Amino acid sequence: MSDQVSSLERDIEETRERLAATIDQLVHRASPKTIAQRQVAQVKAYFVDEQGQPRQDNILKVVGGTAAVVAVLVLVRRVVRD
Repeated sequence: MSDQVSSLERDIEETRERLAATIDQLVHRASPKTIAQRQVAQVKAYFVDEQGQPRQDNILKVVGGTAAVVAVLVLVRRVVRD
C-alpha cells in the first residue's frame, strides 16, 4: 500500500512539473515581446535571404504595389476634384 501511495505521489509530482513547464512555454510564446520578435523575423525573412542578401523580387513586388496604390489615390483625387 505504501508503495502505491509513493508511486502515486511521484506521478502527481511529475505531472505537476510537466504542467508547469508547459505553462512557462505558453507564457513565453504569448508574450507581446516574443510575438513582436517573431513578426519582425518573418518580415525580415520575406525581404532578406539566409545569406543576408536582399530578395529583389519581393522588394520589387512591394514597391510596385505601393506605387500602384499611390497612382490610384492620385487618380481618384483628380476625378473627385473635377
